[in-house]
Amino acid sequence: TPWADTRLYEMHLRGFTRRHPALTERERGTIAGLSAPAIIDYLKALGITAVELLPVHAFIDEPFLRERGLSNYWGYNTLSWFAVHPAYLAGGGPGDFRRMVEVFHDAGLEVILDVVYNHSCEGDHTGPTLSLRGIDNASYYRLEQADPARYVNDTGCGNTLAADHPAVRRLVLDSLHYWAGRMGVDGFRFDLAPIMGRSGHGYDPHAALLSQIATDDRLARCKLIAEPWDVGPGGYQLGAFPPGFSEWNDRYRDSVRRFWRADDGELPELARRLHGSSDIFEGQGRSAAASINFVSSHDGFTLRDLVSYARRHNLANCEENRDGHAENFSDNSGVEGETHLPTVRELRARQQRNFIATVLLSQGVPMLQAGDELGRTQRGNNNAYCQDNALSWLDWDSGDDALHDFTRDLLTLRAGEPLLRADRFRHELPDEDGQSLDWVAPEGTPATEGVWHDPERACIGCLMKQDERGSERPYTLLLILNAQAHDVDFVLPAGPGPWSLLVDSNCAPWVFDLPHEVGTAFTVAGRSVALLRAEAVLSP
Repeated sequence: TPWADTRLYEMHLRGFTRRHPALTERERGTIAGLSAPAIIDYLKALGITAVELLPVHAFIDEPFLRERGLSNYWGYNTLSWFAVHPAYLAGGGPGDFRRMVEVFHDAGLEVILDVVYNHSCEGDHTGPTLSLRGIDNASYYRLEQADPARYVNDTGCGNTLAADHPAVRRLVLDSLHYWAGRMGVDGFRFDLAPIMGRSGHGYDPHAALLSQIATDDRLARCKLIAEPWDVGPGGYQLGAFPPGFSEWNDRYRDSVRRFWRADDGELPELARRLHGSSDIFEGQGRSAAASINFVSSHDGFTLRDLVSYARRHNLANCEENRDGHAENFSDNSGVEGETHLPTVRELRARQQRNFIATVLLSQGVPMLQAGDELGRTQRGNNNAYCQDNALSWLDWDSGDDALHDFTRDLLTLRAGEPLLRADRFRHELPDEDGQSLDWVAPEGTPATEGVWHDPERACIGCLMKQDERGSERPYTLLLILNAQAHDVDFVLPAGPGPWSLLVDSNCAPWVFDLPHEVGTAFTVAGRSVALLRAEAVLSP
């Protein structure tokens, strides 16, 4: 699938299937369950194009988790980079994984693996000797210069692989070749990816391992996605990966969260993120597809919790609520946690629609977290890495059908709309294909410096145009986002034809099957998203 047409869906294999009613008990939580017809049919009908699986490499539980009666659920603690996690095979062999990939391919779906080439499960200097430590400790790991018995811990996981060593580079490339070749997967998301560009002198975007991956003939067809941060010195590297990589964009995540929380002065930052973060990527000659846009992922609140909790609630992790992100830019609408208050519940439902609409209507590559379209909650736990239980598993019997349908309809709309695709950056002046992008204020006039620098402004329109060079019927899209609590009368700029409403997160059916014509102005409800279209009328 070309990047411009890609719609990512981040999923935990076990959590997604563990409670699915159409699966047998033996299939639940396994690769066999993931490839079952009921799962494939659901993914196809939803409208995503690629599943990004949390780690499936063989992993083990950390000793401190076992002491607490917990286990490693997410799987970021690799024992072998060439083996499927045995529990996911449920007694089968590696061929089962290959067959699962083929089932996805037959359905037109890609499989992307979240891979951990930054540390091993052997932990710090007190950890067990299981593999690399016993083979050649000084070659595979980065050691403290002042005390070689201890490890550099740029990962926060006890050790750091020495990605500049030839043995580590070969291990990583051999592993990637195995999964892309023998197993047929379509891409990789690299956890704590700056580690792969580190040497004793810090991060280098031209490091040998990154360059080898980006230019490798056998990986040329693969999608490459970097998580562009680690916890070491200079570890934040958003925008600093070589061409060929796309990157998880946390600046997009945080700006969109702050905007819908109605933080003052967020409008300029939001516009840059909606534009595909051209300020970060375009100067390097990279396209809008370099930006992976998301508002929630496995690491943090679910979408429902993002609008339901102002604070983390991680006591079940047995770390006295000190783990996980302290600042989530979330908003509980005045009530912490679940509530029966109708006004709060309605606002939370609308805010979830606003987040999904923002992601799916932005420039860049959208990524949804599995279950967000069904209102999945972790009851405020924003670091459920050790919760292999009902807290993390998707509850299929209590899904939000209305939110699911809204998400499905928006995915369908995006799939058919070229102006929303991430194949290039569009600007005020039309490009060679006649496409352009500009910003308009609620007054119907171009957004001026005064608009951008007004800290109380929280309503803006993004104007996307296609002229006659790329379409026999020129048309314009207008995306309006209003994070203010009150309605805004938005004056519609002149278009090539009459304006019609396509999406309105405030008013069911939310996504219109047929365009709903409006006049020269549109009242955008408080805390809502609208998408309108104006198309030239052909002469008879």
